[in-house]
Amino acid sequence: MSILSEPHFHNEAAARARLEEIVWPNGPVCPRCKETIRISVVGGKAARPGLRWCAPCDRQFTVTVGTLLERSKVPLHKWFQAAHLLASSKKGISAHQLHRTLQVQYKTAWFMEHRLREAMRSGGLARMGGAGQIVEIDETFIGEKEGVKVRRGTAYKHVVLTLAERGGSSRSLLVDSTKKEDVLPIVRANIGRETDVMTDEANQYAQLGDEFAKHDSVDHHREEYAYRDRVTGTLVGTNTVEGFCSIFKRGMKGIYQHCAAKHHHRYVAEFDFRYSNRLALGVGDASRTDRALCGIVSKRLTYRDSSV
Repeated sequence: MSILSEPHFHNEAAARARLEEIVWPNGPVCPRCKETIRISVVGGKAARPGLRWCAPCDRQFTVTVGTLLERSKVPLHKWFQAAHLLASSKKGISAHQLHRTLQVQYKTAWFMEHRLREAMRSGGLARMGGAGQIVEIDETFIGEKEGVKVRRGTAYKHVVLTLAERGGSSRSLLVDSTKKEDVLPIVRANIGRETDVMTDEANQYAQLGDEFAKHDSVDHHREEYAYRDRVTGTLVGTNTVEGFCSIFKRGMKGIYQHCAAKHHHRYVAEFDFRYSNRLALGVGDASRTDRALCGIVSKRLTYRDSSV
């Protein structure tokens, strides 16, 4: 049976039940006082579907209260469809395509995507890498900075620094420039010191060998893209992080095309989420969708906040 033929993609009661399984894996939890025991189902013809009552708070709530879906008028089964389409599309899905597929207004589709991207933002602080692990580092460029003069026909662009753990997750951050004073503090804060790091020939990375277990680089100017370390036999190169950057840029240019700088952090989080929860790591489309929806808890994003 196809994933999209599952009941929660088409039936509102099934969608609510599935969301409760995701948000409340151990049973209902009051979003205000975190009570888990003295909670009862509110019955009667006038009661809304899925309504609960918390005895300590003496208040009612549903599974969407205290989440990114709170007060949304979009049916839950359409939220599941949107989450699946965004989580399973390698380079993303445009708001226009989502608005046509779900048959909702364009503004609604746009806002739904931003709330789902917010759910995908992990905000993880744990350092990447570790003993025997390899983290590749590279930058890519998106958009054009407004109000900045163009020199010799080349516009100044926004810089995205990506750290990709070989065989693991990625972490991308927006930086002011590719200068070492902007890049190195982020590298130091996000990668464990016992990690082997790999970069290209950029000058800002020249001293990384003094701060990490090992630093290897490839020189693209000499058409060097990968080689084997003669001592350890380790493949030296930045093909992993460059592969991520390639997907990211194809998505931003081919799918989203125009993105305001104020939204860059959410788009970056979307691509990081899909890469860090990819099939090669044992995460299929259905599991990836569930993981994205796990991120709706204790977050709010209004249309006004997402538009400014």
